[in-house]
Amino acid sequence: MAAGLGGVCASGWFSSFAQELANNPQRKRHCILLWMSGGPSQMDTFDLKPGHKNGGQFQEIQTVAPGLRFSEHLPKLAAMADQLAVLRGMSTKEGDHARGTYLMRTGQKPMGPERFPSLGASLANQLHRQDLSLPSNVSIGTYRALNQDAFGPGFLGPKFGPLFVGASDVPGSMTNDAEGFPRLEVQSMQRGTGISDTRMQKRLQFWGKLQSDFVASRQGGAAASHQQVYEGALRLMNSEDAQVFNLSAEPKEVRDAYGANVFGQGCLLARRLVERGVPFVEVSLGTGSGSIGWDTHANIFASVKDLSTVLDNGWSMLMRELADRRLLESTTILWMGEFGRTPTINTTGGRDHFPQAWTTVLAGGGIKGGQAYGKTSSDGAIVEDGQIGVQDLLATLCQALGLDSNASNQSPSGRPIPLANGVAIKEVLA
Repeated sequence: MAAGLGGVCASGWFSSFAQELANNPQRKRHCILLWMSGGPSQMDTFDLKPGHKNGGQFQEIQTVAPGLRFSEHLPKLAAMADQLAVLRGMSTKEGDHARGTYLMRTGQKPMGPERFPSLGASLANQLHRQDLSLPSNVSIGTYRALNQDAFGPGFLGPKFGPLFVGASDVPGSMTNDAEGFPRLEVQSMQRGTGISDTRMQKRLQFWGKLQSDFVASRQGGAAASHQQVYEGALRLMNSEDAQVFNLSAEPKEVRDAYGANVFGQGCLLARRLVERGVPFVEVSLGTGSGSIGWDTHANIFASVKDLSTVLDNGWSMLMRELADRRLLESTTILWMGEFGRTPTINTTGGRDHFPQAWTTVLAGGGIKGGQAYGKTSSDGAIVEDGQIGVQDLLATLCQALGLDSNASNQSPSGRPIPLANGVAIKEVLA
């Protein structure tokens, strides 16, 4: 009896302690978004249908989590499945690339005059630290051509806008260095050739005088936004933290393990940025990586096999290195695209856009891994159990990050707009 009472007391105390720790404002939390541009096929990655005519060519493999199976082309992630929560009941209503991208990245329907902030801007607003010289929102390998507004800070302004690294709106335009790795560079990080320290200082003094006079007569608006962006760039240029973008400082065997591609090297850069306290990092795998990406209307199996190998290497290495540095427990990872793909295979050997029943994945800090939440029918056409929408996904992410359920952004009109209006999935929260 005494033991039972002691257990109850300890259980209650531990729960309260854990909640207090999660809500501690001094606790540094991070989010990494793995953005799959084009819409990845759930049927060929995390929700296969073996034995059904819709199932396709890939085989399932058993993961380390009992009963949880992935594609045969994701073996490294399968070995880490105890840290992944696969959400197989995603269901949305936007099957157009531009509209689906906006919906999933902002949580809002693409309608009306309001420009809503992207997920990265919203979380940077909530999680940023004043002592951080690096930007709070970094986007790597981004392909923005589908919807520019879906990647911006919206009404939050440039302070929380993303720093784009290796952004490429033209597929295949990325160049490699002498060792064969893609050049993930921040534009204008270095001074122009022949510009000495003295000359640079004089230029800045001259700019400062002109800018201060100009801004003084124009309160807010574009002038203040421009100054914020410029001052942030100067702080970064003159900070030792700018070395975080120098991936050549990493051992070649580590870079090789991530993969000599935009996504793999982006995952390595994400790990380096999280180590230095950056709260939000996005790494894209899709059209910006030099191919048609996940928009596989034709020849899907060859394309997804290659994409899965890139994903498997980069994502698994990212989690392994974060865990080795004791950062995974404070870093929540979200894998998603703008929608899924049709269960049926079309006449050109591909799958088309399909928002009705698809998959996203959560991993890392605040997430109870080793499970699939939600279930689709045997043919993959409908969600039979555990249906969720984008607001439920965002509510779950926010709670995993330790954010208050009432966390919101302030619109220009002074109206608080919640980060998420959905219901968090308690079954996948640690």
